[in-house]
Amino acid sequence: MFPARKGAGHRRRRRGPVAIGVAVLGAGAAGVLLLSPAHAGTVQPPVLGTVAQPPAPAPAALSARIAGAVKADSGPARAPLAASTTTKSSGTAGTTVDPKIIGGTTTTISTAPWMAQLWYYDDNGTPADETDDTGFFCGGTVVSPTKILTASHCVHGYDWFQFGAVVTGTDQLPTTNADDTANLHGGTATGVQRQWNHPSYSSVTYDNDVAVLTLNRPVTAKPLPITTAGDTASYGAGTAATLYGWGRTSSTTQDLAQTLKKASMPIVSNAACSSAWGSDYVAAHMVCAGPPASGSDAGTTSACNGDSGGPLVVAGRVVGVVSWGVQDCVEKGAYSVFSRVSAFAGAIDPRLDDTDITHDGKADLLAVTPAGATYYYASKGTTVNGRVADGNLAGTGMIRQTDLNRDGFQDVLARTTDGQLYFLNGQAGTSDIRLGAGWNAMRALVAPGDLNGDGLPDLVATDTGGTMWYYPGNGNGTVGARHSVGGGWNIYNGVIYGKGDLSGDGRPDLVARDSAGVMWLYKGSGSATKPFQTRTRIGAGWNIYNIIATVGDITGDGHADLVARDSSGVLWLYKGTGSATAPLAARTEICAGWNIYNKLG
Repeated sequence: MFPARKGAGHRRRRRGPVAIGVAVLGAGAAGVLLLSPAHAGTVQPPVLGTVAQPPAPAPAALSARIAGAVKADSGPARAPLAASTTTKSSGTAGTTVDPKIIGGTTTTISTAPWMAQLWYYDDNGTPADETDDTGFFCGGTVVSPTKILTASHCVHGYDWFQFGAVVTGTDQLPTTNADDTANLHGGTATGVQRQWNHPSYSSVTYDNDVAVLTLNRPVTAKPLPITTAGDTASYGAGTAATLYGWGRTSSTTQDLAQTLKKASMPIVSNAACSSAWGSDYVAAHMVCAGPPASGSDAGTTSACNGDSGGPLVVAGRVVGVVSWGVQDCVEKGAYSVFSRVSAFAGAIDPRLDDTDITHDGKADLLAVTPAGATYYYASKGTTVNGRVADGNLAGTGMIRQTDLNRDGFQDVLARTTDGQLYFLNGQAGTSDIRLGAGWNAMRALVAPGDLNGDGLPDLVATDTGGTMWYYPGNGNGTVGARHSVGGGWNIYNGVIYGKGDLSGDGRPDLVARDSAGVMWLYKGSGSATKPFQTRTRIGAGWNIYNIIATVGDITGDGHADLVARDSSGVLWLYKGTGSATAPLAARTEICAGWNIYNKLG
């Protein structure tokens, strides 16, 4: 559970919930050839500049953070718990309890390779004084190679770049060595590059309790995809679900489970959960799971302190994030409460597929002049900052912004005028990749995101005959063997775009403009064999624009957006609404003068 910071008062609530996690201790077309060594040639890839990023923490620093958090966890001093189960924390920092699954069974990392341990330790500038240390543990899920899904109450108010570490690849919690370094028992420690928590998160009600950490390098753990916004089947009463975590295994001890646990936690109806929790339960954003607690460890299966941020899994997808419950986890009749991931899929998805050059949570825009001078414009939400020079892309005929290698840095796909396709790595000090020749046989090339649900971004391209080809992403800047997903796309004359989720269901979509100026939406289906659903007409009059670009969530509100330039050079923003029938709001002007560019990202 999640008592308030040391010295803070406690808010009285009717059978108030307690956060179950932060335990703060002590306070292509014919002829397209890909990746063939025979095509290694003398053509040099364009040069693209990168935005400077803060240095990643050294392994020794990560080890020290983990060891500090583990030591704090085992230290004798703890802040007192709330006096009764009717108490709920009014804040998200300084908690003192560690949670674990009660009623679970031991499992292995091979059955849950996507499980992540989140360790946080800050000595508050007084290394000799352990009484003011802030250290805690939460669970998380690897949802793409650099992205960890967890709870907002594990992230909000903390500086994970300075004080956090994420451990993957082991079912054992760390222990400390004699020299105060951490023994990870085969796991790998990774630093956090940046953090995001839902902007509407409430530390009082635990509403909107979802967050994403971006790691400073990819991990090898197999990702577990999140569910989609349209998923209702996973939340039906009685649906089999499984909880994973290292949280408390008993209401009578604060110790975390040394080995990963899992527990069967059937989904509970909204009616039953509302009856148990009253107005504390927000049905649209939360879900209960597991049988009602028995009043003691015996007969109880429940999430508990230390499980916070961990996943509730149905049919191979994350449907819930451990959020809150009663203190000590076994109060008779109580249910474990999770954040309902389907409600937040649209907000989470843009965090997983970056076109965010400046790493502020908003997608930014690349622009290229006919001579190849390349600039980026950082988003201000509904307008943009002044341009920043970003290299040269002379000799390119098409560019697409995407994080194709899932390293958390925005990359560019660039097709040269002679049909070469390059992956231009967005992280400094890394190599670009020549993907092959023959790509001028493609009239359109789109990098919409993860189309098949494997956590890796994919490509689609349409050839001059109107056939669409699907290229599965490999997660390293390359793509796998293509297959056809249908014909008839030549009615759009190559005017096909897509980046992220326009319809609000958590799946990436496409938009296409026909010769009459009508714009059509193709919703993502989640299937690699048929990645898009039947088209929906979303508006006319789009032939007034000579360039359209989709680069993701420009406004930072969780919905993908679109920009379009008219013949006079004015750039317009169409904000995404998250609606499948009217996905774009009325346009607003960004600014004029964009007719100096012939390519936008």
